[in-house]
Amino acid sequence: MNNELIFVVPESSHNEASLKSLLAKHPEIRFVSLVGIDLAGNDTDERIPIKLFLDDLDTFLHGPAAQTDGSSVVLPGIATLNNAKIDMIADLNCNWFIDYNYENLDPISKKPIGTLRIPCFLYHDGNPVDSRHTLKRSIEYFKTMLLELFSNHPESLSYYGVTLEDIDDITITAATELEFWVKTPNDKAEIEELSTSQVLHEQYWTRTKGSVRTALEQSLMLMESYGLEPEMGHKEVGGVKAKIDESGKLTHIMEQMEIDWRFSNAIQAADNELLVRNLVKETFRRNGLEVTFLAKPIDGVAGSGEHVHVGVALKLKNGNIINLFTPNKKHFLSSIGYGALMGILKNYEIINPFISATNDSFRRLKPGFEAPVCIVTSLGVNVEVPSRNRTILIALIRDMQNPLATRFELRSPNPHTNTYLAISVLYMSMIDGIKYALVHNKSEDELLKELSKAPGEDSVYLEKERAYRTEEDVFEFFSEEERSKYFGKAPATVYENLHAFDIYLDKLQTLKAGDVFNDALINSFKIAVIERWVTEIKNRIINNYMDEIRSAKMLHSLDKALDLDVTNWMAINELRHYIMKDTYAHKGVFTKIKEAIASEKYEKVSALQLELDEKMTILRNLYNSYRKNLLDI
Repeated sequence: MNNELIFVVPESSHNEASLKSLLAKHPEIRFVSLVGIDLAGNDTDERIPIKLFLDDLDTFLHGPAAQTDGSSVVLPGIATLNNAKIDMIADLNCNWFIDYNYENLDPISKKPIGTLRIPCFLYHDGNPVDSRHTLKRSIEYFKTMLLELFSNHPESLSYYGVTLEDIDDITITAATELEFWVKTPNDKAEIEELSTSQVLHEQYWTRTKGSVRTALEQSLMLMESYGLEPEMGHKEVGGVKAKIDESGKLTHIMEQMEIDWRFSNAIQAADNELLVRNLVKETFRRNGLEVTFLAKPIDGVAGSGEHVHVGVALKLKNGNIINLFTPNKKHFLSSIGYGALMGILKNYEIINPFISATNDSFRRLKPGFEAPVCIVTSLGVNVEVPSRNRTILIALIRDMQNPLATRFELRSPNPHTNTYLAISVLYMSMIDGIKYALVHNKSEDELLKELSKAPGEDSVYLEKERAYRTEEDVFEFFSEEERSKYFGKAPATVYENLHAFDIYLDKLQTLKAGDVFNDALINSFKIAVIERWVTEIKNRIINNYMDEIRSAKMLHSLDKALDLDVTNWMAINELRHYIMKDTYAHKGVFTKIKEAIASEKYEKVSALQLELDEKMTILRNLYNSYRKNLLDI
């Protein structure tokens, strides 16, 4: 049936004649949905009958096509209650996708009902306020500044044997990888079992079976239909072996998966990632499986990342492509490549709030599990051998046989990172570093030396007391104290991360350049993240911990218990009361957090959250030891 369906409406068809012809041939496409991306990365989704779309096609194409209430999107401080109207204007310069409902067939054609999803920009009072337009502005600024630098410093182009007149365009490329957990509904696996399987690498790259294999294959085939060019789908490190029921079906599925696909231009790459997330979730659901894109769905087991790859190339008028990161002599990177990498590393404190904006993301970013917590890169021990150091924040990806493949891989994002804003802040930081390299006419050797400097060594661009490169295992080679001293203390909560906006005001100017990120946008993002952070703590995390604490019951009988059992239980019960129970003389940690939230004392909330997580970890370990020491339960 897929051969009879249309999945993509390319940019060349975004005109009245083409759309009317296409929709007349495909009556199964019954709805239109305008897709705007708010500051939290949420995508709008509505169903507009196709007849209304065709009757007012000119307005849909040239806008504003529709309006929405500010309460339906995350734009706090911008779309206020007394001024909430948001205009939606279609983006004509990208692919539009058809989203099919395979469970609702058209009664005439027997084909699945389709919805034409049209990416759009969100405008408030005539100003763009959405994540998509922010990415568009950042790319425009990056290209404008790079061309200006080339004009003022022609020697930077002569390095590649070209002139400004030879350039047809600057190509900004990006790609993402998607990791996720899949399980059968209502089934739970023991954390210890998952952790053991992970350490033994029992699931990594093993064979997929049953409904998981079917859903994975269907997902990859659908991606091909959408022209996304999937490159690989496989099991990741997390998971346990499934069981077989009486009918021969697999049950108790708990597996971690990864899907990769080809790069594209920056905006299209973000659109593609959004499509793949929805496609994967629906495909696995149709096979009776639940998918979660949480960064750390299970404590003590590997979380899910979404590595973001970025690159820059010149498209010449003669049709040739030049990767601006690839050196023309024996080196890791060109001067532009070194500058771009240094720009990300120097400014990462104000990049990170857009990468890790949820409680869940910080549960993943802890030492171990290959989670990047330090602002540091790895280039390789020597130029001949590309680095595969998986403990660093940002990796240099090189293919010795393919110079066009040179790019950077940021390893900290997760599936709930707002990809549009993440790519935006990366390119804004990259142009800052490129500007330093070209304006000061820095050679590759000079930039490599600065990037590889020891802590305390003088530096023009990078911070004196910091180190930015290592070829060692960050977690094994350095102590926790050394990591904080050399690479900066990593934020431990959402609040600590956002506080970087107040601490690093000079670095924040990097994002504000060209008015790409203005004060209103940054303030709206901060409000949205804080609100989500405290709401989740108050209404979800505390409630879940309450259930966990209540389930930690006394299991021993008084006549059979040993002194150790009694002592263990007393320590557990004391901790349960400290965390949860209020008395006239003492308030539990839960109450302290709720009071701090109510009074908007967010620094105190942050400190109490860290204390709560620490106490819950101790409680789990104590209860696990207590339970395992009992013969009769």
